[in-house]
Amino acid sequence: MMGTTNILCFGDSNTWGYIPGSEGERYSADVRWPGILQAELGGGVKVIEEGQNGRMSVWDDPMEPLLSKCGLTHLPVVLESHKPLDLVIIMLGTNDLKSHMNNSPHSIANGVITLVDRVLASDSGPCKHPPQVLMVCPAPVSEGKCPFGHLFTDAPEKSRDLPVSYSELAVDRGVSFLNAGDFATCPVPDCIHLDASGHASLGRAIAEKVRSMGFGFPSQ
Repeated sequence: MMGTTNILCFGDSNTWGYIPGSEGERYSADVRWPGILQAELGGGVKVIEEGQNGRMSVWDDPMEPLLSKCGLTHLPVVLESHKPLDLVIIMLGTNDLKSHMNNSPHSIANGVITLVDRVLASDSGPCKHPPQVLMVCPAPVSEGKCPFGHLFTDAPEKSRDLPVSYSELAVDRGVSFLNAGDFATCPVPDCIHLDASGHASLGRAIAEKVRSMGFGFPSQ
């Protein structure tokens, strides 16, 4: 009998399901893109959500000193606690665009690829091999008024440059890549969070990509 395929979704508030324009409310599991992914892939697949509001790739946010937001700190623990994992989907980078972090698109992409490298160096896959990786570039930050003050003042332009840097590094590491901005947008005036239709579109697109990698079942 074939075992369950375990897929980890490692991300920030857009994996957690933050409702745009809310005071921190969360979409229900069946609306969030990992839930859409689970429904699309069907039985035999277990999708594990690991989203944290404000999570960055390899940095801690000095404006949030009470709780680590560093993905590089959390990822090894998550890999250990959920193994064996067949696939790890990483979608991070939006919070790395915060103005006070002063990161370039290339620096952000290198932060995310550091997480990819950590997965590829791990024994958290079947038979202590590394899992496969799908690197997802987040949807671009929207222009216009943002409810988060000046946190993302320079982010829209920088975010549009992320896909090229992400895809180049994904090719270099030989891992799969998907650009969320091809399937979803962040509605104004929230500027950084996907709405329900964006979650649905992205979840279906990721499911199609995951099926092309050999996981799950063909769509009906």
